[in-house]
Amino acid sequence: MTQEVKTTCPYCGVGCGVIARVGDDGAVSVKGDPEHPANFGRLCSKGSALAETLDLDGRLLHPEIGGRRAGWSEALDLVAERFSRSIAEHGPDSVAFYVSGQLLTEDYYIANKLMKGFIGSANIDTNSRLCMSSSVAGHRRAFGSDTVPGAYEDLELAELVVLTGSNLAWCHPVLYQRLSAAKANRPEMKIVVIDPRRTMTADIADMHLAIAPDGDVALFNGLLAHLAASGAVDRNYISNYTSGFDEAVAAASRLDLPALSTATGLTVAQLRAFFRLFETTEKVVTCYSQGVNQSAAGTDKVNAIINCHLATGRIGRPGMGPFSLTGQPNAMGGREVGGLANMLAAHMDIEKSLHRDQVRRFWGAPSVASKPGLKAVDMFRAVADGRIKALWIMATNPVVSMPDADTVEAAIKACPFVVVSDIVRDTDTARHAHVLLPSLGWGEKDGTVTNSERRISRQRPFLAAPGEARPDWWQLAEVGRCMGFAAAFTHGSPAEIFAEHAALSGFENEGRRDFDISAHAEIDGPAYDGLRPLQWPQPQGSAPQKKRFFAEGAFYHPDGRARLVAVEVPQPRSANDAFPFTLNTGRVRDHWHTMTRTGKSARLSGHLAEPFVEIHPRDAQGAGISDADLVTLESPHGAAIVRALVTDRQAEGNLFVPMHWNDQFASKARIDALVAPVTDPVSGQPASKNMPVRASRFAAAAYGFAVSARKPRELDAAYWALARAEGGWRVELAFAETDADWLDWCRKTFAIAAGIEPIGYTDRTSGELRLAFFEGDRLLASLFLSPRPVAVARSWAVSQLGASHHNLAKRFAVTAGRPGADTPDPGATVCSCFSVGVNQITAAVRDGCHSVEAVGERLSAGTNCGSCRAEIRGIINGCLTLAAE
Repeated sequence: MTQEVKTTCPYCGVGCGVIARVGDDGAVSVKGDPEHPANFGRLCSKGSALAETLDLDGRLLHPEIGGRRAGWSEALDLVAERFSRSIAEHGPDSVAFYVSGQLLTEDYYIANKLMKGFIGSANIDTNSRLCMSSSVAGHRRAFGSDTVPGAYEDLELAELVVLTGSNLAWCHPVLYQRLSAAKANRPEMKIVVIDPRRTMTADIADMHLAIAPDGDVALFNGLLAHLAASGAVDRNYISNYTSGFDEAVAAASRLDLPALSTATGLTVAQLRAFFRLFETTEKVVTCYSQGVNQSAAGTDKVNAIINCHLATGRIGRPGMGPFSLTGQPNAMGGREVGGLANMLAAHMDIEKSLHRDQVRRFWGAPSVASKPGLKAVDMFRAVADGRIKALWIMATNPVVSMPDADTVEAAIKACPFVVVSDIVRDTDTARHAHVLLPSLGWGEKDGTVTNSERRISRQRPFLAAPGEARPDWWQLAEVGRCMGFAAAFTHGSPAEIFAEHAALSGFENEGRRDFDISAHAEIDGPAYDGLRPLQWPQPQGSAPQKKRFFAEGAFYHPDGRARLVAVEVPQPRSANDAFPFTLNTGRVRDHWHTMTRTGKSARLSGHLAEPFVEIHPRDAQGAGISDADLVTLESPHGAAIVRALVTDRQAEGNLFVPMHWNDQFASKARIDALVAPVTDPVSGQPASKNMPVRASRFAAAAYGFAVSARKPRELDAAYWALARAEGGWRVELAFAETDADWLDWCRKTFAIAAGIEPIGYTDRTSGELRLAFFEGDRLLASLFLSPRPVAVARSWAVSQLGASHHNLAKRFAVTAGRPGADTPDPGATVCSCFSVGVNQITAAVRDGCHSVEAVGERLSAGTNCGSCRAEIRGIINGCLTLAAE
């Protein structure tokens, strides 16, 4: 019988509603939930491809100890024993949990309760530290609480939307769709994009400010000084609801316009235009994300932005306010239960004895951690120097995502006892675990998540738990019981945990804290199963409510006033002769975190199939780098090899590299290995956007491209990058030598049986080699080698894995690396949702489709998630320009 289940997407913090449909044959399909208030049926390319990521290939399906299969009892007893022994011998701060925004709120709650309430340490931190902790710190400094004041609809109600440090089109695509639609309906709406790169988000911008790295404090300080000087501030709001205005303005006024121009890299004319636009527009929303947060001055950036909204009273009203765009699916839920090392559950403060006492009494805990624990970077330093002797890592891959990643890997490898809970058996982190615990994945999990607008939604299961996989909360509760805390961990379901979490949020609150969902403290199983998306606060005794914060003050500092925080312009982390480029790291459109989920989808790998570096043409020329060359990037901390993407979207002197690739998908592309462990002094968030590096052409004797029906194994190459493809895999390659036995290399790499002989050729003059192996009508593998980056119709070559090669002509087309005249090559993928290539779009333009809408009508490209629309527009413009010439 066909089943439909309403659940929530597991990717970014937008928190889109999804309807999963399970057919009679077990096949799963997904679509957007038209009733969910986050997305109203929209999905991005990643969300649309969720059903393609649900196979069990590579899943961790049973507990393991030291690489051998074990039972749950044995594994959990060992975890409890080793943690208890370390605590007894070295104290509670000798153990730590490193958790994740991929956990559900119920998992997070039990982890926090166990560590802070019963182990008695605050050494529990999360990969959200790498993502949004500067927003948390900025909120708390300004508001007295970690409160997002507004809602998504404010983006649609605003007259001006400022996007700073946010590539909304690729990182929060559904919000980009909502904003783009609002601007189409109201063309008078203005959009400003502030980003060193010209990203795809700038496609809808009225103004793109290519700010210098870490120039945000100077920019928003300059804006505050301008607002004060021009009389555009709201004196009543400032007087009634804030403090610190004069001090903040004095600090902001230290740089005149020429000095601001130097600090921001913007012209005086650009500064004046932006300041005037903000000054004269009442309804302003300023959205910010990782480009603001991931900085050594991230908290100051956040407060510089908030200062401008407090000074103008543009906060908490429709279409107005500062808006933090959360990176992860449940970073907000983690913050609600105290998932960060310097927080307590229910938005309570670990530094406050009253809050510690409230939590201790509610939990019935022997004690509650009395001081903040170690934040992520410091936590792994403590692992490295031996202070932490037992570490439990849950649902994250710090060997890829942490700064100074090679040092983090060495620390984990040397730690006396490491537990990893995950759904994937082989990750860069899991390979160093003493105990592996199989967790549930999306589609199997049961619980809640909270999105960027404070909206709690259900993740519901529609698949059976595979193998012996168990929920993360269950694993933690069982260990808590084994450690002697059985009475505190009697939970039998996520509904029971959610009810406890809701009750704690209202415990002795009486409006003194922002987070309160105590209206659901008595929720039972059926009500929890049917829980509809809700936006907090929802205190006990109140009707479900939708609420903005702070339009009329009521801040959470003891005096009820907000703080305008005086912030100073930071000294730039400048490039130098040894490391002349500034590295910026970030995300791409179709992949997520370290690719353990999106790497399973051939469709999502089609757009960008290997790690790359964006470099300006003049910088590339100066470094002797051509488009599609391989590039070695080096910093004092590490090195990586990536493909060159030469583009004037990148500012001179700056490089951009995505953070997703890891040792499972590339030979040397863990880009966070290059990033220094420099953190914001207030939030502890690493500075992942501003790292001095050098770049040089990677000299290869031969370049290669291959497709294979089987996953390649033991790739013996100086460089390789692996990606899923329809019917198999695709591989980019480079070799230091050309005298290998390539037939033998193919047999070993692609598992080709000895009796199967290839067709192909070697051209000793050009250095070209082509080999293709067939079994019956089926292509098993093909290899293309060249002294230069291989010129092969890649999308077409990949498609040959699923084609029938019943005659010799079709087989020789494979070795030629291009289709015959009767078979068009779609070209590199542009639209992942419908697998539409650049050549198809170009052909449509030549055939009269001169708008994005016309291309969409012809090919469907750009009509689903919309993230490729800017790229399609660029192709159209390029084609029309060439035609005009």
